[in-house]
Amino acid sequence: MAHIDVVAEREFDDPVLVEGLPGVGLVGKIVADHLVDTLEMELYATVHCDALPPAAVYTAGERAITTPVRLYASPEDDLLVLQSDVPVSPTAAEEFADCIDGWFRDEGVVPLYIVGLGRDAGDDDPDLPTLCGVAVDDGAALLEGIDVPEPASAGLVSGPTGALLAHALETGLPSVGLVVEVDPQFPDPVAARVVLEEAVGPIAGVDVAVETLDEQAERIQQAKAQLAAQIRQQDENVTQAQQLRMYQ
Repeated sequence: MAHIDVVAEREFDDPVLVEGLPGVGLVGKIVADHLVDTLEMELYATVHCDALPPAAVYTAGERAITTPVRLYASPEDDLLVLQSDVPVSPTAAEEFADCIDGWFRDEGVVPLYIVGLGRDAGDDDPDLPTLCGVAVDDGAALLEGIDVPEPASAGLVSGPTGALLAHALETGLPSVGLVVEVDPQFPDPVAARVVLEEAVGPIAGVDVAVETLDEQAERIQQAKAQLAAQIRQQDENVTQAQQLRMYQ
């Protein structure tokens, strides 16, 4: 039976929740994992839902196992994070949304849903990824006074996060959707930093160090460069025929 099992009772006042389901660019997961680690958030609840893969998670230095989807809390910051180690399949997205959304409503939680918008292939623009915000009902108030613009063009949110937003719209749950440009082929810690600095930090009223995200971005950039060099070398070594043009 679907339920959320609170393992450590804590008191909150109008808490904000950051959703971190894996998606394009893994931006939501990177944001969620970074918040849990940096703020040293404590395990608050485990999520049990038939829509989730039957799996158990263990961590280094601990004997206890837990569910792959969990809630972490920082009561002093009035902040909750939904952390997931597994993807939610498209066929199970609606069931998962129904499972988790009811708890959000019962607890008075305002969720921040994070969505990656894949950049065009070959777009190597060095500028920071653009971020925009959408909302359901009173969630729009959280976007007022912060530097997150409305979308510049139309778009569609699919997958589990799309199901959560659709469920929020259907049931009138105040929510925020944060849509950020991401690298569609690699994890994107730069996009995660933009979400943290421009949206999550100001909305939740928390100051989160992001230096480690910059370090991750540098390592990923190096790995991308190495991969590109390997692909070029493979292209040079592969047997192939090419058309010759006159005066080439």
